[in-house]
Amino acid sequence: MITPQQLDDFQRDGAVLLKGAFTEWVEKITAAIQANLDSPGEYAAENTKQDDTGRFFDDYCNWQRLPEIEDVIMNSPAPQLAAELMQSETARVFHDHVLVKEPGTSKETPWHQDAPYYFIEGQQNISFWIPVDPVQDATLRLIAGSHLWDKMVLPVRWLNEDDFYAGEDSFRPVPRPGEDGEDYTILEWPMEPGDAVAFHYKTAHGARANLATTRRRALSLRYVGDDAQFITRPGRTSPPFPGHGMTDGEALRDDWFPIAYSK
Repeated sequence: MITPQQLDDFQRDGAVLLKGAFTEWVEKITAAIQANLDSPGEYAAENTKQDDTGRFFDDYCNWQRLPEIEDVIMNSPAPQLAAELMQSETARVFHDHVLVKEPGTSKETPWHQDAPYYFIEGQQNISFWIPVDPVQDATLRLIAGSHLWDKMVLPVRWLNEDDFYAGEDSFRPVPRPGEDGEDYTILEWPMEPGDAVAFHYKTAHGARANLATTRRRALSLRYVGDDAQFITRPGRTSPPFPGHGMTDGEALRDDWFPIAYSK
């Protein structure tokens, strides 16, 4: 399902655009997002302050309780695409993530990498960002090659943008393209419903505010490959998965993180 050029782009840049990869699944993905909006989970968050406009909703880890999300994460093309891009024999579910910016939302998605929030160690991992609305200015923005940086980016909380792991100095500062003097190559693509961006957990990314008159609804699907192991972070991870019982170096437990595709 993946061309050699797409694989090269993913390995070099840490991200690749997959045009039309989920076109036949747009209706089901839209229903999955709506199911989450109708029934928020325990991690649901509103990411706007009092002076912000619009609404920026996100929620994750709902596939086991919402069959609409389970269908997409297990049965869509995503698991096979994940395995091929990761060059892994398997694709194991990590979690789902719904992100909705309503029209006129002034809140930007802060620059971050996913990996520092996660208790995952390993190079075989991937996120899919799949919009169900046409996206122009509020599309995903990624720093090409950032998955190869020698240090990960210090994770921050989205609402206040304060440090997630207080006092931790083993991370690099949050990148600020156009402000911090670094010469970044920014990847961003106008997208149609059913397109997807696939990116590595260590690829730095963010998104502008949604000042358009249309919604920006997206579903992210996260998978890991054969080399994924549990690792302890300096503090509470996000998602936290309380009670998981895993220790450093262990493979992720099959009952919580099932294999969705195997070659």
